[in-house]
Amino acid sequence: MKPPAADSPDAVPPDADSPAATCTTGHSLPTLVQVMRRLLAPDGCPWDREQTLSTLIPYLIEESYEVIDAIETGTPADHCEELGDLLLQIVFQAALREAEGQFGIDDVVRGIADKLVRRHPHVFADAEAEDAEASLEQWERIKAEEKRARGTQADGPARLLDKVPAAMGALPQAHKISARVAKVGFDWEDTAGCSAKVREELGEVEHAAASGDQAAVEAEIGDLLFAVVSLARKHGCDPEHALRQTNRRFRRRFGYVEDRLRERGRTPRESDLAEMDALWDQAKATLDE
Repeated sequence: MKPPAADSPDAVPPDADSPAATCTTGHSLPTLVQVMRRLLAPDGCPWDREQTLSTLIPYLIEESYEVIDAIETGTPADHCEELGDLLLQIVFQAALREAEGQFGIDDVVRGIADKLVRRHPHVFADAEAEDAEASLEQWERIKAEEKRARGTQADGPARLLDKVPAAMGALPQAHKISARVAKVGFDWEDTAGCSAKVREELGEVEHAAASGDQAAVEAEIGDLLFAVVSLARKHGCDPEHALRQTNRRFRRRFGYVEDRLRERGRTPRESDLAEMDALWDQAKATLDE
Protein backbone atom coordinates (compact mmCIF):
# COMPACT_ATOMS: atom_id res chain seq x y z
CA MET A 1 0.00 0.00 0.00
CA LYS A 2 1.42 3.38 -0.99
CA PRO A 3 1.36 6.29 1.47
CA PRO A 4 -0.94 9.18 0.54
CA ALA A 5 0.56 11.81 -1.73
CA ALA A 6 1.98 14.88 -0.04
CA ASP A 7 -0.82 17.05 -1.43
CA SER A 8 -3.56 14.56 -0.49
CA PRO A 9 -6.09 15.65 2.17
CA ASP A 10 -5.33 12.35 3.93
CA ALA A 11 -1.63 13.07 4.17
CA VAL A 12 -0.38 13.64 7.71
CA PRO A 13 2.32 16.33 7.92
CA PRO A 14 5.54 15.10 9.53
CA ASP A 15 6.57 16.27 12.95
CA ALA A 16 8.24 19.66 12.65
CA ASP A 17 11.45 18.40 14.26
CA SER A 18 11.74 15.18 12.25
CA PRO A 19 14.24 14.65 9.41
CA ALA A 20 11.31 14.16 7.03
CA ALA A 21 9.96 17.59 7.90
CA THR A 22 13.38 19.14 7.52
CA CYS A 23 13.78 17.48 4.15
CA THR A 24 10.56 18.99 2.85
CA THR A 25 11.11 22.48 4.22
CA GLY A 26 14.84 22.96 3.72
CA HIS A 27 17.40 21.57 1.34
CA SER A 28 20.95 21.74 2.65
CA LEU A 29 23.90 19.54 3.47
CA PRO A 30 23.02 19.47 7.21
CA THR A 31 19.58 18.17 6.21
CA LEU A 32 21.11 15.28 4.30
CA VAL A 33 23.47 14.50 7.19
CA GLN A 34 20.54 14.45 9.61
CA VAL A 35 18.55 12.11 7.36
CA MET A 36 21.55 9.79 7.01
CA ARG A 37 22.05 9.62 10.77
CA ARG A 38 18.38 8.72 11.18
CA LEU A 39 18.69 5.93 8.62
CA LEU A 40 21.69 4.50 10.50
CA ALA A 41 20.06 4.75 13.93
CA PRO A 42 19.22 1.51 15.81
CA ASP A 43 15.61 1.80 14.65
CA GLY A 44 16.56 3.07 11.20
CA CYS A 45 16.69 1.30 7.84
CA PRO A 46 17.84 -2.36 8.03
CA TRP A 47 19.51 -2.20 4.61
CA ASP A 48 21.44 1.01 5.35
CA ARG A 49 22.53 -0.35 8.73
CA GLU A 50 24.01 -3.44 7.07
CA GLN A 51 26.27 -1.45 4.76
CA THR A 52 30.01 -1.12 5.24
CA LEU A 53 32.66 0.95 3.51
CA SER A 54 33.48 -2.07 1.35
CA THR A 55 29.89 -2.79 0.32
CA LEU A 56 29.44 0.86 -0.69
CA ILE A 57 32.33 0.83 -3.18
CA PRO A 58 30.25 -0.48 -6.14
CA TYR A 59 27.62 2.21 -5.51
CA LEU A 60 30.28 4.93 -5.41
CA ILE A 61 31.65 3.78 -8.76
CA GLU A 62 28.19 3.42 -10.30
CA GLU A 63 27.04 6.85 -9.16
CA SER A 64 30.24 8.44 -10.47
CA TYR A 65 29.60 6.97 -13.91
CA GLU A 66 25.98 8.09 -13.81
CA VAL A 67 27.15 11.66 -13.15
CA ILE A 68 29.39 11.42 -16.21
CA ASP A 69 26.52 10.04 -18.28
CA ALA A 70 24.27 12.90 -17.16
CA ILE A 71 26.93 15.44 -18.13
CA GLU A 72 27.40 13.95 -21.58
CA THR A 73 23.86 12.93 -22.53
CA GLY A 74 21.42 14.19 -19.92
CA THR A 75 19.68 17.40 -18.97
CA PRO A 76 20.71 19.83 -16.21
CA ALA A 77 17.96 18.25 -14.08
CA ASP A 78 19.48 14.79 -14.64
CA HIS A 79 22.90 16.15 -13.71
CA CYS A 80 21.53 17.72 -10.53
CA GLU A 81 19.88 14.46 -9.48
CA GLU A 82 22.97 12.37 -10.15
CA LEU A 83 25.19 14.79 -8.23
CA GLY A 84 22.80 14.31 -5.31
CA ASP A 85 23.15 10.53 -5.56
CA LEU A 86 26.94 10.88 -5.59
CA LEU A 87 26.83 13.26 -2.63
CA LEU A 88 24.82 10.65 -0.74
CA GLN A 89 27.68 8.19 -1.11
CA ILE A 90 30.11 10.70 0.40
CA VAL A 91 27.79 11.51 3.29
CA PHE A 92 27.09 7.79 3.82
CA GLN A 93 30.79 6.94 4.08
CA ALA A 94 31.45 9.87 6.40
CA ALA A 95 28.55 8.77 8.61
CA LEU A 96 30.05 5.28 8.92
CA ARG A 97 33.41 6.76 9.88
CA GLU A 98 31.66 9.06 12.35
CA ALA A 99 30.07 6.01 13.99
CA GLU A 100 33.57 4.57 14.41
CA GLY A 101 34.72 7.79 16.07
CA GLN A 102 37.11 8.59 13.20
CA PHE A 103 35.72 11.68 11.45
CA GLY A 104 32.47 13.18 10.23
CA ILE A 105 31.24 15.09 7.21
CA ASP A 106 32.22 18.41 8.84
CA ASP A 107 35.82 17.21 8.91
CA VAL A 108 35.60 16.27 5.23
CA VAL A 109 34.23 19.68 4.23
CA ARG A 110 36.62 21.61 6.44
CA GLY A 111 39.57 19.55 5.20
CA ILE A 112 38.96 20.19 1.52
CA ALA A 113 38.19 23.89 2.09
CA ASP A 114 41.43 24.36 4.03
CA LYS A 115 43.36 22.44 1.37
CA LEU A 116 42.03 24.68 -1.41
CA VAL A 117 43.06 27.80 0.49
CA ARG A 118 46.55 26.43 1.25
CA ARG A 119 47.19 25.34 -2.31
CA HIS A 120 45.97 28.57 -3.92
CA PRO A 121 48.28 31.15 -2.29
CA HIS A 122 48.09 33.19 -5.50
CA VAL A 123 44.40 33.72 -4.68
CA PHE A 124 44.29 33.73 -0.87
CA ALA A 125 47.80 35.06 -0.10
CA ASP A 126 50.60 37.03 -1.75
CA ALA A 127 52.04 34.38 -4.09
CA GLU A 128 51.85 34.73 -7.86
CA ALA A 129 50.92 32.31 -10.64
CA GLU A 130 51.03 33.73 -14.15
CA ASP A 131 49.05 30.97 -15.83
CA ALA A 132 47.35 27.61 -15.31
CA GLU A 133 50.62 25.69 -15.64
CA ALA A 134 52.30 27.78 -12.95
CA SER A 135 49.27 27.32 -10.72
CA LEU A 136 49.45 23.54 -11.14
CA GLU A 137 53.19 23.46 -10.44
CA GLN A 138 52.60 25.48 -7.28
CA TRP A 139 49.83 23.07 -6.23
CA GLU A 140 52.12 20.05 -6.65
CA ARG A 141 54.97 21.74 -4.79
CA ILE A 142 52.75 22.62 -1.82
CA LYS A 143 51.27 19.12 -1.87
CA ALA A 144 54.75 17.59 -1.62
CA GLU A 145 55.67 19.96 1.23
CA GLU A 146 52.53 18.95 3.13
CA LYS A 147 53.36 15.26 2.74
CA ARG A 148 56.89 15.78 4.03
CA ALA A 149 55.53 17.75 7.00
CA ARG A 150 53.19 14.86 7.85
CA GLY A 151 56.01 12.36 7.46
CA THR A 152 54.17 10.51 4.70
CA GLN A 153 56.83 11.19 2.10
CA ALA A 154 60.55 10.74 2.40
CA ASP A 155 62.84 13.65 1.76
CA GLY A 156 63.49 14.08 -1.91
CA PRO A 157 61.13 13.59 -4.84
CA ALA A 158 58.74 10.65 -4.89
CA ARG A 159 58.74 8.30 -7.84
CA LEU A 160 56.77 9.73 -10.72
CA LEU A 161 54.05 7.09 -10.83
CA ASP A 162 53.65 6.44 -7.09
CA LYS A 163 50.49 8.51 -6.81
CA VAL A 164 48.63 7.03 -9.79
CA PRO A 165 45.80 5.17 -7.99
CA ALA A 166 46.11 1.41 -8.47
CA ALA A 167 42.33 1.07 -8.13
CA MET A 168 41.69 3.47 -11.01
CA GLY A 169 40.10 1.93 -14.09
CA ALA A 170 42.66 0.43 -16.45
CA LEU A 171 41.95 2.83 -19.33
CA PRO A 172 42.19 6.13 -17.39
CA GLN A 173 45.10 4.71 -15.39
CA ALA A 174 47.03 3.98 -18.60
CA HIS A 175 46.26 7.50 -19.82
CA LYS A 176 47.52 9.07 -16.59
CA ILE A 177 50.69 6.93 -16.58
CA SER A 178 51.38 7.77 -20.22
CA ALA A 179 50.81 11.49 -19.65
CA ARG A 180 53.01 11.63 -16.56
CA VAL A 181 56.03 9.99 -18.16
CA ALA A 182 55.55 12.12 -21.29
CA LYS A 183 56.06 15.22 -19.15
CA VAL A 184 59.63 14.12 -18.45
CA GLY A 185 60.34 13.30 -22.09
CA PHE A 186 59.59 9.56 -22.12
CA ASP A 187 57.40 9.76 -25.20
CA TRP A 188 57.34 9.50 -28.98
CA GLU A 189 58.35 12.61 -30.85
CA ASP A 190 55.15 12.67 -32.88
CA THR A 191 51.95 10.79 -33.65
CA ALA A 192 53.67 8.89 -36.48
CA GLY A 193 56.02 7.22 -34.02
CA CYS A 194 53.14 6.31 -31.75
CA SER A 195 51.12 4.93 -34.68
CA ALA A 196 54.09 2.77 -35.64
CA LYS A 197 54.16 1.42 -32.08
CA VAL A 198 50.48 0.49 -32.34
CA ARG A 199 51.18 -1.46 -35.53
CA GLU A 200 54.18 -3.13 -33.89
CA GLU A 201 52.10 -4.20 -30.89
CA LEU A 202 49.33 -5.53 -33.15
CA GLY A 203 51.92 -7.67 -34.93
CA GLU A 204 53.09 -9.02 -31.58
CA VAL A 205 49.51 -9.94 -30.66
CA GLU A 206 49.19 -11.90 -33.91
CA HIS A 207 52.54 -13.60 -33.32
CA ALA A 208 51.54 -14.59 -29.78
CA ALA A 209 48.18 -15.89 -31.02
CA ALA A 210 49.94 -18.03 -33.64
CA SER A 211 52.07 -19.59 -30.90
CA GLY A 212 49.00 -20.67 -28.94
CA ASP A 213 50.34 -19.09 -25.73
CA GLN A 214 47.26 -17.53 -24.12
CA ALA A 215 49.26 -15.74 -21.40
CA ALA A 216 51.43 -14.14 -24.08
CA VAL A 217 48.33 -13.11 -26.04
CA GLU A 218 46.91 -11.37 -22.97
CA ALA A 219 50.21 -9.60 -22.27
CA GLU A 220 50.54 -8.40 -25.86
CA ILE A 221 46.93 -7.20 -26.00
CA GLY A 222 47.67 -5.19 -22.85
CA ASP A 223 50.67 -3.64 -24.60
CA LEU A 224 48.52 -2.90 -27.65
CA LEU A 225 45.85 -1.20 -25.55
CA PHE A 226 48.48 0.90 -23.77
CA ALA A 227 49.90 1.98 -27.13
CA VAL A 228 46.42 2.93 -28.38
CA VAL A 229 45.84 4.98 -25.21
CA SER A 230 49.13 6.76 -25.87
CA LEU A 231 48.08 7.41 -29.47
CA ALA A 232 44.84 8.97 -28.22
CA ARG A 233 46.84 11.22 -25.91
CA LYS A 234 49.17 12.27 -28.73
CA HIS A 235 46.10 13.30 -30.73
CA GLY A 236 44.71 15.27 -27.80
CA CYS A 237 41.87 12.81 -27.15
CA ASP A 238 40.66 11.43 -23.84
CA PRO A 239 40.54 7.66 -24.55
CA GLU A 240 37.90 7.06 -21.88
CA HIS A 241 35.60 9.66 -23.42
CA ALA A 242 36.32 8.41 -26.94
CA LEU A 243 35.47 4.82 -26.00
CA ARG A 244 32.31 5.87 -24.17
CA GLN A 245 31.17 7.70 -27.29
CA THR A 246 31.87 4.61 -29.38
CA ASN A 247 29.97 2.43 -26.91
CA ARG A 248 26.97 4.76 -27.16
CA ARG A 249 27.07 4.68 -30.96
CA PHE A 250 27.33 0.90 -30.95
CA ARG A 251 24.41 0.51 -28.53
CA ARG A 252 22.29 2.92 -30.56
CA ARG A 253 23.06 1.16 -33.86
CA PHE A 254 22.55 -2.34 -32.50
CA GLY A 255 19.29 -1.22 -30.94
CA TYR A 256 18.24 -0.16 -34.44
CA VAL A 257 19.18 -3.63 -35.74
CA GLU A 258 17.10 -5.31 -33.03
CA ASP A 259 14.12 -3.05 -33.69
CA ARG A 260 14.14 -3.79 -37.42
CA LEU A 261 14.47 -7.53 -36.78
CA ARG A 262 11.59 -7.37 -34.33
CA GLU A 263 9.46 -5.77 -37.03
CA ARG A 264 10.26 -8.84 -39.15
CA GLY A 265 9.26 -11.16 -36.33
CA ARG A 266 12.80 -12.30 -35.52
CA THR A 267 15.49 -11.88 -32.89
CA PRO A 268 19.24 -11.51 -33.49
CA ARG A 269 19.68 -15.21 -32.68
CA GLU A 270 17.23 -16.06 -35.44
CA SER A 271 18.97 -13.80 -37.95
CA ASP A 272 22.34 -14.20 -39.65
CA LEU A 273 25.43 -12.04 -40.01
CA ALA A 274 24.60 -10.91 -43.55
CA GLU A 275 21.17 -9.60 -42.52
CA MET A 276 22.50 -7.92 -39.39
CA ASP A 277 25.37 -6.35 -41.34
CA ALA A 278 22.90 -4.88 -43.81
CA LEU A 279 20.76 -3.48 -41.00
CA TRP A 280 23.91 -2.15 -39.30
CA ASP A 281 24.76 -0.19 -42.44
CA GLN A 282 21.21 1.17 -42.46
CA ALA A 283 21.62 2.21 -38.83
CA LYS A 284 24.85 4.07 -39.62
CA ALA A 285 23.22 5.89 -42.52
CA THR A 286 20.03 6.67 -40.59
CA LEU A 287 21.28 7.47 -37.09
CA ASP A 288 24.60 9.14 -37.90
CA GLU A 289 23.25 11.71 -40.37
